[in-house]
Amino acid sequence: MNLKIQHFVIFVTITCLCACNDAPKKLSKISGKQLPITDSIDITDSIDSFVAPYRKRVNEVLDSALAYSPKQISKKDGKYNTSAGNLMADIILSESNPIFKSRTGQEVDFVISNHGGIRSVISEGKVSARTAYEVMPFDNSIVVVEIKGKSVRELISFLINAKNPHPIAGMQIVLNNNETLKDVNIQGLPFDENRTYYVATSNYLADGGDDMGFFKDGLNTVDLNYLIRNAMIDYFKKVDTLTAKVDDRFIKIEWK
Repeated sequence: MNLKIQHFVIFVTITCLCACNDAPKKLSKISGKQLPITDSIDITDSIDSFVAPYRKRVNEVLDSALAYSPKQISKKDGKYNTSAGNLMADIILSESNPIFKSRTGQEVDFVISNHGGIRSVISEGKVSARTAYEVMPFDNSIVVVEIKGKSVRELISFLINAKNPHPIAGMQIVLNNNETLKDVNIQGLPFDENRTYYVATSNYLADGGDDMGFFKDGLNTVDLNYLIRNAMIDYFKKVDTLTAKVDDRFIKIEWK
């Protein structure tokens, strides 16, 4: 009798276990809450002491003076081009062209960047590596895209119709008084729709970011593996004073 009871218990146990294993598991609830990190949280002295020398060294590197700006450089001081945009585009052109030429034997024809990618003004006074991080906090790298003249024409139309002045360098766009296109010059020569051009930009824009779809038909793309932020730092180290200004690279002729 006891043996039968034992067998019955074993049978019931196995049956229950199998039933439990076969039952589908469902997530009943997900909950969460914000845990704000503020200066109200007490500092752990041992951790702070450990981090202190590293923090000190990082701040020394970031805040060391590399150049000087005699005035504020902003992306809001011009309608068709701005001092900050011009500086950004000029830096990309000057710092990327030697690298691109050494790798391919070709020259960068012009640069296009995006107005929204500039995240801070450059204040009057000391310019440091921290300045570059504030202006360009993203890890965007410089790429050079070879595009046909037809795509350049689309790029020009995009710039004319854009609501914000996107940075350019190596190219001049001149509009008539009625906002129609008058002239386009690239590296001082009239735009030729029958040739291809090498355009330096960011990897984000080359992938179609900010609606810059004209890069989709690119013939070839060379990633320089060179962050725009690092190009800025390298440029700052080379110059004594920043001379960015609004100029005639994108203008409209005003007729009285």
